[in-house]
Amino acid sequence: MDVAGPECLTLDFGPFETVHRWQRMPECAEFVGARRSKHTVVAYKDGIYVFGGDNGQRMLNDLLRFDVKEKSWGRVVATGTPPAPRYHHSAVVNGSSMFVFGGYTGDIHSNSNLTNKNDLHEYSFQNSHWSEWKFVGKTPVARSAHGAAVYDNKLWIFAGYDGNARLNDMWTISLLPGDPKVWEKVVQSGDCPPTCCNFPVAVARESMFVFSGQSGAKITNSLFQFHFREKRWTRISTEHILRGAPPPPARRYGHTMVSFDRHLYVFGGTADSTLPNDLHSYDLDTQTWQIITPSNDSEIPSGRLFHAAAVIGDAMFIFGGTVDNNVRSGETFRFQFSSYPKCTLHDDFGRLLNSRLFCDVEFLVGEDETKIQAHIAMVSARSKFLRTRIRQAKQSRMESLEELHGNSNIPTKNLPMLQVKLRDAVPEAFEMVLNYIYTDRVDPTNKSEDPLSNRIVLLMMDVYRLAVQFNMKRLEQLCVHYLEATINLANVLEALRNAANLKLYFIKELCLSFIVKDVNYNQIVMSREFELLDQPIMVEVIRRKQQPQPKNFFKLMDAESDLGTTLEQDMEAFLKKTGQEFCDITLLLDGVPIPSHKAVLAARCSYFEGLFRSFMPESNTVNIQIGEMIPSSESFGSLLRYIYYADVSMPPEDSLYLFTVPVFYGFTNNRLQAFCKQNLEMNVTFENVIQILEAADRMQAVDIKKYALNLIVHHIGKVVRLPKLKQLNRELLLDIIEAMADERGEARTCQDMSNDC
Repeated sequence: MDVAGPECLTLDFGPFETVHRWQRMPECAEFVGARRSKHTVVAYKDGIYVFGGDNGQRMLNDLLRFDVKEKSWGRVVATGTPPAPRYHHSAVVNGSSMFVFGGYTGDIHSNSNLTNKNDLHEYSFQNSHWSEWKFVGKTPVARSAHGAAVYDNKLWIFAGYDGNARLNDMWTISLLPGDPKVWEKVVQSGDCPPTCCNFPVAVARESMFVFSGQSGAKITNSLFQFHFREKRWTRISTEHILRGAPPPPARRYGHTMVSFDRHLYVFGGTADSTLPNDLHSYDLDTQTWQIITPSNDSEIPSGRLFHAAAVIGDAMFIFGGTVDNNVRSGETFRFQFSSYPKCTLHDDFGRLLNSRLFCDVEFLVGEDETKIQAHIAMVSARSKFLRTRIRQAKQSRMESLEELHGNSNIPTKNLPMLQVKLRDAVPEAFEMVLNYIYTDRVDPTNKSEDPLSNRIVLLMMDVYRLAVQFNMKRLEQLCVHYLEATINLANVLEALRNAANLKLYFIKELCLSFIVKDVNYNQIVMSREFELLDQPIMVEVIRRKQQPQPKNFFKLMDAESDLGTTLEQDMEAFLKKTGQEFCDITLLLDGVPIPSHKAVLAARCSYFEGLFRSFMPESNTVNIQIGEMIPSSESFGSLLRYIYYADVSMPPEDSLYLFTVPVFYGFTNNRLQAFCKQNLEMNVTFENVIQILEAADRMQAVDIKKYALNLIVHHIGKVVRLPKLKQLNRELLLDIIEAMADERGEARTCQDMSNDC
């Protein structure tokens, strides 16, 4: 939406869906189509098309259609010869056709003529006609439970089961009319998934994604990405990044995965003999998993496997599957996606750190006093220890200036950079802690080094030591979890020696516990590295073998530990309480001063960054407005909460004031605007409509003002009893009276016309 100023502010009020809402759709009646699983679902225009599967007694080859607008089921009448009844086949759409490949055919009731297929059938949506393709040259081995995708007008077939073994080969064929009907075997490179079947694929960003599936002993919950242009696989590995992100979904098979916006969505399947019904999403930008919390009014589907899913518009539709007790389902569910722009809080603060703009503190780190610059606001917000050190450094600077100049009242721009000494810190480790302070994450490998190397493990122990010293509990725990995952036979003795030297007792216990495990002990104590250990450490290893720690020692330590705080929680506390003494700029809102922090404002808004870089008033005071409009104090409070810790909860009237903010202040994206729009759509009621009317009038938002007046007229009996109405100005009261007159006039006109008839 192009929003250049309040005069063109528009919101299209109308039907809307609650985001993250599961809604049960009408079930497919038995006379239309049987309940089923192991079928396929594709989306074309306003329809969901279901083909094949099995109903528990026989395989199917009927074609059903669910109209998402009419919410009705129907059987598709087609000409031509349809594919033989089958399940575990694949179906994709390209252009105006659906293509069905392979699958398992035969009579499951009598257990006869069961075989895998490698045939390809095309169904034309325009002509309602089935036709079978005839190939020239080599063809893929017959298979079922494989993956299929469309990219660059080609069908891509991957892996599956050939009746004897699982596969991981790949084939492709052009789907364009007139092109030779020739299969090409794809030479794959990179970190290819293991042989697998019963897995889903999803296409996004010129890649095909594969998650989990049946792979025997090699089954994993890894996410693999196939880059179509390079024909190269990568396993998306983020285990080495410290950020407290939720783990990926448990390994599973028989699940679905679809792509929408920047996310992949995984639902259902069987995970270690359970049927979970959580919906997981993977953010392709941040490379993090999360479990989606459904809306309160959701009708959540039960767990199931071998169902099928497709996306139409901004919703996912799920049909069928096998539920508890091996029962086939005929249920259909709709899930409403959200398409909010991503939260850029962490990225914005990370960019501020990397740019080193507006730095106002210099840390002298290590014996060589390596200079590392940062921002007082960010460091003070995240660490109580560093906050105290900054406070002490400020006091020392003030005393030095008084001794040198006779007073400490020196303009801020003329003050020397504040310096804080950290003699016992390792510069590289401190840089990593700074990165965590700004972004809530640390990548110790810098995207290139081996996370298991001795150097990285020892470096992470230095980071852990600083986390303990700086009282940063969450980083401390992330370091422990990282070291637990990376300590191995090759690096454990070096880690033990380092932990003993640095007096890191908890890490030392981790290393000792690893060494004395039966599977590790003999190999470690017989090694050359063990012979080189200091005698006291050797003795401790031997004694620990004789008297190990209780089995629940580390679990008890975890239970007693403080979970720590996130970047958002720390910045919220900083805005509301702990940051008052570190304010370095005053924002003037309608004559009222609001102390704030330059670094935070500049990191989040290009408007403030440009202002602070090019022109900064001597008074260190900036007048606040949005275009020609001065926001209310309440709405500006909501804006500051968004800037500091990405909070998007606010009253609807604040949303109206802030709707144009992303454009005027230059946020990284329009996430705030999207939430403002949804807030207005969902929460304008007769109880707050007076505030909305005032805000709309103040902003000259004509369509929203009209919407508010219409709501007032239709609920006038309730609105007139609101105390807020008595405070309304004369002009708006006249607008209400005029709107009521217009409404009565229309009603009388309609009545007169009916009398004439």
